[in-house]
Amino acid sequence: MSGRISKINSLIQKNVSEIIARELNLKSGVFITVSKVDTTPDLRYTRIFVSIFPEKEIDYGIKTLRKELYKIQGNLNKKLAMKPLPKIEFKVDMTESKADEIERLLKQL
Repeated sequence: MSGRISKINSLIQKNVSEIIARELNLKSGVFITVSKVDTTPDLRYTRIFVSIFPEKEIDYGIKTLRKELYKIQGNLNKKLAMKPLPKIEFKVDMTESKADEIERLLKQL
C-alpha cells in the first residue's frame, strides 16, 4: 500500500470515528468503533470496517450506519480536501469475535 493511501486511510478513520461519536444517536450501551479503513488506489471507494459492541447489537449497529450513510458521507466530504471524494461502504469487522472464539477453542484442548 502506498504511503499516500495509508495517510488517507488514517485521515478517514479519524474523521469517521469523530462523526460517529458526535452525530449518531445510538441506543444506550451500544458502541461502534472504526477498526480499519481500506481505500481503493483510485480514491473512488473506501471500505470502513467497524466493530460493534455488544455483539448481539451488530444488526442494529450496521442498520443505523447504513441509514445514516448520507449524513456521515456529507460530513466526511466537508472535512476532506481532496478529489475525488471516496464513497463510503460499511463492513462489520468480526476479527475480535473470531479471535475470542479461537481462544475459547484452544482453552478447551
